[in-house]
Amino acid sequence: MGLLKAFLRLLLRLIYRVEIRGEEHLAQLGERALVVANHTSFLDAVLLAVFLPGEITFAVNTQVARNPIFRPFLALTRIFPMDPTNPLAMKSLIRHLSEGRRVAIFPEGRITVTGALMKIYDGPGLVADKAAAPVVPIRIEGAQYTPFSRLRGRVRLRWFPPITLTILPPRTISPPAEVRGRARRKAAGRALSDLMTEMMFATTDYRQTLFGAVLDARRIHGGKRLVAEDINRRPASYHRLIAGSFVLGRRLTADTRPEERIGLLLPNSVATLTSLLGLHAYGRVPAMLNYTLGAHGVLSACTTARIRRVITSRRFIEQARLGELASALASRVELIWLEDLAATIGLPERLIGLLKGRLAPLFYPRRLAQRPDAPAVVLFTSGSEGSPKGVVLSHTNLLANRAQIAARVDFSAQDVVLNALPLFHSFGLTAGTLLPITSGMRCFLYPSPLHYRIVPEMAYDLNATILFGTNTFLAGYAKHAHPYDFYSVRYVFAGAEKLKEETRRVWAEKFGVRIFEGYGATETAPVLAVNTPMDNRPGSVGRLLPAIDHRLLPVPGIERGGRLHVHGPNVMLGYLLADHPGLLVPPDSSVGAGWYDTGDIVTLDEQGYLHIEGRAKRFAKVGGEMVSLTVAEELAATTWPEAQHAVVTLPDPQKGEQLVLVTDRPEVERSALLATARARAVGEIHVPKRLLSVSRIPLLGSGKIDYPATQALVQGQLGSQEETTP
Repeated sequence: MGLLKAFLRLLLRLIYRVEIRGEEHLAQLGERALVVANHTSFLDAVLLAVFLPGEITFAVNTQVARNPIFRPFLALTRIFPMDPTNPLAMKSLIRHLSEGRRVAIFPEGRITVTGALMKIYDGPGLVADKAAAPVVPIRIEGAQYTPFSRLRGRVRLRWFPPITLTILPPRTISPPAEVRGRARRKAAGRALSDLMTEMMFATTDYRQTLFGAVLDARRIHGGKRLVAEDINRRPASYHRLIAGSFVLGRRLTADTRPEERIGLLLPNSVATLTSLLGLHAYGRVPAMLNYTLGAHGVLSACTTARIRRVITSRRFIEQARLGELASALASRVELIWLEDLAATIGLPERLIGLLKGRLAPLFYPRRLAQRPDAPAVVLFTSGSEGSPKGVVLSHTNLLANRAQIAARVDFSAQDVVLNALPLFHSFGLTAGTLLPITSGMRCFLYPSPLHYRIVPEMAYDLNATILFGTNTFLAGYAKHAHPYDFYSVRYVFAGAEKLKEETRRVWAEKFGVRIFEGYGATETAPVLAVNTPMDNRPGSVGRLLPAIDHRLLPVPGIERGGRLHVHGPNVMLGYLLADHPGLLVPPDSSVGAGWYDTGDIVTLDEQGYLHIEGRAKRFAKVGGEMVSLTVAEELAATTWPEAQHAVVTLPDPQKGEQLVLVTDRPEVERSALLATARARAVGEIHVPKRLLSVSRIPLLGSGKIDYPATQALVQGQLGSQEETTP
């Protein structure tokens, strides 16, 4: 048997260039251990049996053990047949492991058909718990691209792709002693599922540059793979995207210095994506300018980030009616017009770009490829706290967040992403654009999320499978879409603002689609938590993603929840502030350096689901008691679900502050809100004292409510009036 293993080891190393990482972690083990691995192909068991030292028992289904196809494998190792219908089988495996043996098992129970982790069964977690055995997670990567996988038609298969086995440090699974019976089995299974998810993230190569990640995606999925498209309906392959990045990047970065920030004032389009990658190809930092901020906000952003060159488009400026903004910018910075630039690029430059694109690893500077912690992009806050702040995110921040999301959600190269969220919004940039193009998915960039009739038609025409949006936008699509427009959609992810129950209900009833609510911040690249098909609790924003540490700090006057502080590889490099232009201010909270204070009051339930109680700044002090404005808005949304509502405050001479409801519903009565509050057992203190009907509530470009503008609206209309109650 030893000679057979040695021969197979040599053969597999020759044809698959098998690499073993983390072998030192096996030295920490005694004889008793439970090895768990993701299941990518029919090669997996052979790989583990041949390359792991010592004798290992494989727990396999009885039907598999009897299959004559697998008899040659039985000669390599010991098999423990398990009948999943026999309740005594698990006890036998626990006893076998407790006797001091190493046992290997695939917790998914089947070979993946998505390329990602599938359902993790509770049984293996319970086995590790009952046997008090350390768990050794092993990531098998590369075997899913062989013909021995079950991904034919989903990924580009090759006969001899490189295969890597990554062995992580051993862990223990031990739920609290007071948890017993079925609850303990569930807790052990959940712990194992989290361990497998953390393994998938930790073994992903996210410490590289964005441009390097795109080059890796091309190598995996093929240069002819179509990955980006816009309303011009000319899909771009990896070859075209990378070649265009070299051609355009060379021109855009002329007369600039490495790591200089260059503004992008462009809509969602392939040209915008090519420009962004072109800047990265030559080591510059794109600063995504939010044109909805107006001339003053954009100029302030340019000053804060010390931007002296802005790339834009004449067609975009004309169609978006941004002539005044362009004129104001032209007086302060150098404007580069893409149409003018494209007209001067001749055939020789295009041929050179094509050559560089095909030989990109040679032309992409090694010194750039080795700086994953360098700034990759600057995004700007809406300026709700004054002048816009620049949020500087590194390559690692963005790619880590992409890997964190992919560790929890089974995306595949067959997915088609419809992204109408602007690229100056972190949700639209990371989830809507960078995630698909670095994963081999097709990404359709639509220029405006406000086209409520057109976006559903585009989803239908594209056979879109994934859609990202905010509650405001998703509610708009639901109102105007045909019931069959989203027939192909697998996942809809909502973020940036609270998802209303009415929006969730309409999508489920009209389209048969679940909306998975998530949560994050620009400063965290942006996703912190998200509901998924396997971990979904409506009303929450999901569970925190892998590798995110958190602290909940108490807030005086608020009894429920705490202020959320987070730390992880997706937390920003720092801020650029208006009072210190160009100076990077690293994140720092009361917890410590590198921690980010989200400013949100949250609770965590017993299974780790995050519930947002409200912004710390979205609490009012009424009669000495802290009152959540978010709860007040939820009362209005429950009472009148078809309308949009915002709650702000005004000074109150008797009670300190009073709540004011702003709504686009023409007729509202406080008595209806009181009835809803009584029905939901919510105190009357959360019912707004004053109600104001308006034709339209101010919104930001991301679709969120513009609270400073709403506050100004209320102060202008009610601030000078004597107190009245409708």
